[in-house]
Amino acid sequence: MSDARLPAALEASAIRRAVEASGGDAMVLRSGDPDRGSLVLVINHRGVHHAILERMLEPGGQYRWARAGSIAANSAQVADFLVRRAQVDPDSWLIELDVPNAERFIAEMGATG
Repeated sequence: MSDARLPAALEASAIRRAVEASGGDAMVLRSGDPDRGSLVLVINHRGVHHAILERMLEPGGQYRWARAGSIAANSAQVADFLVRRAQVDPDSWLIELDVPNAERFIAEMGATG
């Protein structure tokens, strides 16, 4: 397994700054473990939900971004997913992003699924 992963707090801060530098907004909804917490990104554009991304560990030890399930653009479903996610993994970070071009951002993150 690779030890090249950045601490979660540092990566969360970098994502937030990159989104804000591109004209978007970012808000940490829940801070997790600063070193090893997982990251969950809620991707919106002008308040319209586009995707939830999670950083996943691949069998080869590398991390990649993947879409989390098939969450519809229903805010109640998104909220329910985030509550359940925090209960399952109390160390996880939940970060909501409102990005100018959501699909492009998702593609740049290399998200699969």
